[in-house]
This record gives sequence, C-alpha cells and structure tokens, in this order.
Amino acid sequence: MRVALFAFIIAMIIATLVTPAVRTFAIRMGVIDQPDERRVHRKPTPRWGGIAIYVAFWTAVVLISLWLGTWSNALTAILVLGTVIALFGMVDDRYQLSPLWQMLILLGAGVGLTLFGIRIEGVTHPFAPLMPGEYRPEYWVPLGLWSVPVTALWVFVVTKTVDAIDGLDGLAAGVTAISASTLTLMAVSEKQPAIAIPAAALAGACVGFLRHNINPASIFMGTVGAQFIGFVLATLAIVGTFKVAATISVLVPLLVLGVPFFDAFFVVSRRVLARQPLHKADMRHFHHWLVGRLGHRRAVVVIWCIGLLFGAAAFTLYRMTR
Repeated sequence: MRVALFAFIIAMIIATLVTPAVRTFAIRMGVIDQPDERRVHRKPTPRWGGIAIYVAFWTAVVLISLWLGTWSNALTAILVLGTVIALFGMVDDRYQLSPLWQMLILLGAGVGLTLFGIRIEGVTHPFAPLMPGEYRPEYWVPLGLWSVPVTALWVFVVTKTVDAIDGLDGLAAGVTAISASTLTLMAVSEKQPAIAIPAAALAGACVGFLRHNINPASIFMGTVGAQFIGFVLATLAIVGTFKVAATISVLVPLLVLGVPFFDAFFVVSRRVLARQPLHKADMRHFHHWLVGRLGHRRAVVVIWCIGLLFGAAAFTLYRMTR
C-alpha cells in the first residue's frame, strides 16, 4: 500500500508542476480550444494538458517499477501502444482529424494488446452466484478466438467513453482518478504491485492535473489526455479485474468504469430516439443535462459522487468474492 501511495504522490506532484509548462507550450504551438455552440467554456483555452498526465504517469511508474523490479508485460504494452495513442491525440488536438482515424487507431491498439498476450479470455456472467474462493466452470464463458475482437472493442469503447465525458472542467480527470483508485485498492488487496503502481500513478497524475483543470480551467487535457488515460484504464481493467479471479463477475470492471459507461448509454439512447447519427458531437451528454440544472461546478461534483458510488459498489462486489 505504501508503494502505491508513493506512486500516487510522485505522479501528483509532477503533474502539478509540469502542467504550466505544457500550457505555455500549447499556446506557443497554437493548440487552442475555441468556444462554440456545443462547448461549455466561454474563452479560448489551450489543449494538450494530457502531455503533463503522460509525463507524470510514466515518471512515477518507471522510477518505482524499475526500483522494485515489478516491470511487467502490461507496462510494456501500455508504453508502446499508449505512446502511439498519445502522439495521435496530439495530432488530433492540433488538426481535428476525422472520427474514422480515431476508431482505426483505437481498435488497432486493442488488437495490439492481444499481441502482448493481454486479452479478455472470458467472463463470469453477471447473474452467476457469488462464490468466494471457488471456480465454477458452468458460470465461466470462454471467448476463444472472439477474445481478439472483444478486447479491441473493449479498448475502443472505454477509451471513447472517457474521451466523451471530457466536456466539463475537471470531469474526466476526476472520474479517472476515482476509477484508477478503485483498481489500486483491488490490486493492493491481491498483492499485485505490477497493477497497483500504474493504477495509483494514473490516479495521482489526474489529481495533480486537476489543480489546473478545475473550473475555470486554465488548460484542457485534450484528446491526447482523454484517450491516453482511457487506454490505460481499459488495459488495467483487463489485467486487474477481468483476470484478478475467475469468480469475479463481469459487473466489476463495468462498475469501475460506471460513469463513462452510463454517460455513453445516456447519449446513445437520446441520439437513437432523436434519430441522429451516433458519431455526431452534440450537447446531449449527461453532464450537459446536469449543467443546465445545477451549474458547472455542482454538476461535476455530483458526477464525481456518482463515480464514488460505482467504485464502492465494484470494490464491495470484488470483496464478496474473495
């Protein structure tokens, strides 16, 4: 637990200190988010804040993992594929690439994970009875060859849903910090430092970035940040919840990422009912709905609280199967 806390603190401090320099860099490069009818902010704000999250995450993870000798295959996969996603995100923030390119990159990253041996091999169906310490094959659903497309789809959906909730100051960073902290607690309980360290580092990097991203934000994380943290969450959820024990229901990783999944369901449902294209950006997200009723800061706090409830439910369900 102390090692995970150390990773959290290192990442938090570095993100806090590096973000102002990244902001200056983004302004110099002209990577500015301009206000329009579907954005909440009212003044031009630099993007690329995710670069600070990336730097803080990897500084903490590399230092502690190499020191303890806990470097894992999962970290290699995140380093290689996460860097590709981050670089693509920087380009997207600068030039606004088409959604098709995002889909191809993210699905490709999901397939890439399977080449590193990281995949969703199967799940325990959500209605299986809780059986602490037992493995019952009749409740286990192996995916076989389907594990490759399912893993790729998982990465795409998680990453895009995290990206989609990055619509209010501090929302995506706060929700990610909560989800990553939940994964940290599970990994610490399982005595898996190879998972606890990156999960804690991700939480710390997001908390440090929040210092500059709380309303009114001085910088946005942009695609580079939202899709990088989404990819890291998706990968850690595979290794840290889908594989933590065969008796754990598929509900656990879904609850850990409950807020972005709920928002995605909310958006898709409203777009289907309105007969609008699913890929078209609009103001139909759950957080936009809340802002109209509670105001910006209260809406963010409410969604953070919902995230805490999802995280608590996931950890409780996990503990019930131990």
